[in-house]
Amino acid sequence: MAAATASAPTGMSDGSFTDKGKPTEVRLSNMNAAKAVADAVRTSLGPKGMDKMIQTSTGEVVITNDGATILKHMAVLHPAARMLVELSQAQDIEAGDGTTSVVVLAGSLLSAAEKLLNQGIHPTTVAQSFQKAATKAVEFLDDMSIPVDLNDRESLLKAARTSLNSKIVSQYSSTLAPIAVSAVTRLVSSSSSNVDLRDIRIVKKVGGTIDDTELVEGLALNQIAMSNAGGPTRMEKAKIGLIQFQLSSPKPDMDNQIVVNDYRQMDKILKEERQYLLNLCKRIKKTGCNVLLIQKSILRDAVTDLSLHFLAKLKIMVIKDIERDEIEFISKSTGAKPVADIDAFTEDKLGSAELVEEHSQSGAKVVKVTGVKNPGKTVSVVCTGANDLVLEESERSLHDALCVVRCLVKKRALIAGGGAPEINVSRLLTEYAHTLKGKEAYCFQSFAEALEIIPTTLAENAGLNPIAIVTELRNKHALGDKNAGINVKKGIISNILEENVVQPLLVSTSALELATETVALILRIDDIQFTR
Repeated sequence: MAAATASAPTGMSDGSFTDKGKPTEVRLSNMNAAKAVADAVRTSLGPKGMDKMIQTSTGEVVITNDGATILKHMAVLHPAARMLVELSQAQDIEAGDGTTSVVVLAGSLLSAAEKLLNQGIHPTTVAQSFQKAATKAVEFLDDMSIPVDLNDRESLLKAARTSLNSKIVSQYSSTLAPIAVSAVTRLVSSSSSNVDLRDIRIVKKVGGTIDDTELVEGLALNQIAMSNAGGPTRMEKAKIGLIQFQLSSPKPDMDNQIVVNDYRQMDKILKEERQYLLNLCKRIKKTGCNVLLIQKSILRDAVTDLSLHFLAKLKIMVIKDIERDEIEFISKSTGAKPVADIDAFTEDKLGSAELVEEHSQSGAKVVKVTGVKNPGKTVSVVCTGANDLVLEESERSLHDALCVVRCLVKKRALIAGGGAPEINVSRLLTEYAHTLKGKEAYCFQSFAEALEIIPTTLAENAGLNPIAIVTELRNKHALGDKNAGINVKKGIISNILEENVVQPLLVSTSALELATETVALILRIDDIQFTR
């Protein structure tokens, strides 16, 4: 405990510097922990990035190169390192893509900040200068962006393909990109400023390949039609009922036993049950309903064999085990209103569709509702894959592609990819730093150099010589070719727009802003207190 009671060395007036002007132990520890997290995901950046295999505590295996997914599964204990995990989640919510870039960028900014602190510049000065530099960088990015119209499908496809090219499923980008673009454009109008991705439902089915993934005009259900009692699996001119009550014999709330010592009484009970279920089924049929969706029930069976038999006789298609959280989406898609009591089940609560059919595709069964009369603004995607690992990654990649198209709805502008914007902003910031004076100029210069981590990492991960590539890239930009970027596939520097490598402006601007905020936050922490 001697260290704790010792007096502070001279020159340590604010608790953030030792007598030699070096950062304190706590700040150094925070920065090193955060940089370690950034280094862990750095190898998975870009189209030639490596994938990570993660084994969860339950023994489940996840293979991915999505930054947010990798960090979410990481057992990060250090509080400062956890800030980088939250940073990637913030980027995932804000933009949906660029989750690896944002963490790598934050790691690079922390390295730059450490050098400045070692030169004796105060952490607050560094944090403030970095935030000013980020604001300036966003302005430069805005200037080099290309406005995009949502009716220009080709531009949206280019952005979606670029996002998918850095994923495991990159060879299927020609299948998934059009699906992502069609799904989002169906939900937007010319005046929309955002898209709720909860209106796009992804149904995952093991069977077939990723090529079989398709967009469904209407609704796709994970559950299958109940055909074990001879019920129909295809229904034209469907009237869809959505019920939240059970088609099984009533049960008291408390556990109790009835002792029957007479067979006639037993017959009477069975007869009553049969009559009760038959009445329920007849009342459902009376409304004109011919497709019945039944919510999953915890307390008792949602349907019994007897009620299934009656419904099959009445030619009603039954789909059971609809999850509680799917009810709202189904209601929105088909126009069917959920009903909790048989007395309230009337014709006006039904939704209508041209066709409800169970499809079997490579061993995977899925129910599709098509030709809905008054469709809400929803869309379903049936995502297929040969096994669970591929399927999970395909869904994550599709989600990122959907987010990229959503970014273009939020902020309708594209910029080049391939490290071009980072090098361009770095060059412009360096020029701007020459107009400043004092410590701020140093900080702006360091911030500009830190941005070069993205092209450097892209080149490293593609097995190219990062120094030669980045030097050539700087030279091209200095000569005025501001769309020059790293063509990872050919291993050369080329005009990246001609290669169709583009990304939404929002992905880059939000990555810059969020990374800088996190770095400023870490720099301002000078001590950790543990509470009991």
